[in-house]
Amino acid sequence: MTSLFSPVKLKGSTLKNRIVVSPMCQYRAQDGIANHWHTVHLGNLALSGAGTVIIEATAVEAAGRITPCDLGLYNDATEAALKTALEAMRVVDRCAIFIQLGHAGRKASSHVPWAGGQLIALDKGGWETFAPSAVPFKEGDRAPTALDASGLVRIRDAFVEAARRADRLGFDGIELHAAHGYLLHEFLSPLSNRREDAYGGSLQSRMRFPLEVFEAVRAVFPADRPVGVRVSATDWMDGGWDLSQTICFAKELASRGVDFIDVSSGGLVPQQKIAIGPGYQVPFAEAVKKEAGIPTFAVGMITNAEQADAIIGEGKADFVALGRSILFDPRWPWRAAAALGATIDAPPSYWRGLPAQHSGLFRTEISTGQ
Repeated sequence: MTSLFSPVKLKGSTLKNRIVVSPMCQYRAQDGIANHWHTVHLGNLALSGAGTVIIEATAVEAAGRITPCDLGLYNDATEAALKTALEAMRVVDRCAIFIQLGHAGRKASSHVPWAGGQLIALDKGGWETFAPSAVPFKEGDRAPTALDASGLVRIRDAFVEAARRADRLGFDGIELHAAHGYLLHEFLSPLSNRREDAYGGSLQSRMRFPLEVFEAVRAVFPADRPVGVRVSATDWMDGGWDLSQTICFAKELASRGVDFIDVSSGGLVPQQKIAIGPGYQVPFAEAVKKEAGIPTFAVGMITNAEQADAIIGEGKADFVALGRSILFDPRWPWRAAAALGATIDAPPSYWRGLPAQHSGLFRTEISTGQ
């Protein structure tokens, strides 16, 4: 058996392989509510053969949406709409389904990417944004509102309520979004956190709010289901958040019962200078795994089966998480299994589509949900 297609236990779930579909924003919701697009899109991802699918960044309050078209999980309507999409995913495959919960912080109230992604003016449909400090993402943008004590409680409680909704919906796991320049990352980085109270200044103080959010979510989500955190290992800027601080944060999370760390990078400031190349973020995941002793997800330009298999086989990470590669080729795991001589689950309805040269690729046991 190849490393990539070996099963692994994560809390109470046995994941059928090490391939994870990364959370990928679709910007197709209305008022946070999922619709037919999400049902079709997520059903397709569930058919991919990946062991785990993470639903896109889902806002814990309306003000925490990146754009007006983001998914949300903050009222009964958003919960009911996600239930429909989740039920469709369960029909087509038995992969694990996680949800990424987040708050966009100062990067909220933005246009969708294909409309430029810039901050939306208040008189054009934008809304008040919130952050650790009144420091805008980009020079010339309006400043966010610095969160006061009641604001911190409001947002922590919003994460908790979203986690309770995720439990009711039956999600197999939660990933908290503390990366890519969104609110929890903004607290971590000294470039965006200029506070002078207990939530700013030293590394321990900057970690305080993200750790409080994690503890609160972990406390209300079932103990046999995993809760992990996505981090940006570095801001790619002098004086910003970096790998050594990420490792400290990971160790603090480990002491509080985190189940995995999804290791990405960047997104905090537009001046970042990222050294991009195949697998360019894998060393970050490897360092976190080694130093903090936590299962990690590796991401970033992982595009072929041999590369992904080597990452797992060489112990650099425990999972590989794919985004753009899966959007371009939703059957990437099938092709990877064929390339590595592994077998993979596929619905019986698709078995007759298997080319003769790949005979034996599909496992042919009939199981519930197939």
